[in-house]
Order: sequence, then C-alpha cells, then structure tokens
Amino acid sequence: MILEAVMLQVKQGMEEEYEEAFREASKIISSMKGYISLELQRCMEVKGKYLLLVKWESLEDHIVGFRQSKEYQEWKKQLHHFYDPFPTVEHFEGVSL
Repeated sequence: MILEAVMLQVKQGMEEEYEEAFREASKIISSMKGYISLELQRCMEVKGKYLLLVKWESLEDHIVGFRQSKEYQEWKKQLHHFYDPFPTVEHFEGVSL
C-alpha cells in the first residue's frame, strides 16, 4: 500500500464550491482500480488550505492507472481550476518499526 499526500491551496472565496465539487469528484477516484480510501482535511489555521490523503494498492495504480485514464481528465476538469498554486503530489510507503 502507498499513501499519496497532497497539500492543496484553494483560491480565496471558493472553499465551499470546492468542497462540493470534491464530493462529486471523489466518486471518480473511488471507482478506480487499486483505490483503497481517501481523506480530505481542512486546515484550521489557514483558510483555503487542505490536505488530501489517498491510499492506493500500488504506485502504478495511481500514476498509471488513474493519472493516465479518461477518468482523470474528468477529475482534472472538476477540480484543477480551484488550485493556486498548483499542488505537488508526493507518495509515501510504510516503514517497518
């Protein structure tokens, strides 16, 4: 399992519209092969800042299966115009302790 982590900054005044659009767009990502779960967290200190955490079975499920799909084009259309600046996506794997 891998964890996709993305810090998102939504344009000022568009937070409610973004959250509504995200609810709809989450149906797209949740239907993808390898998807496990997602969380969208709203920052308490900075208005318009969100943390997106998505669990995938593998890195390929995200960067190939989702990112190179027609479904991703719809995800992009629904959400990407909200971001400024455009977010950086990072992937993490668990550490055995």
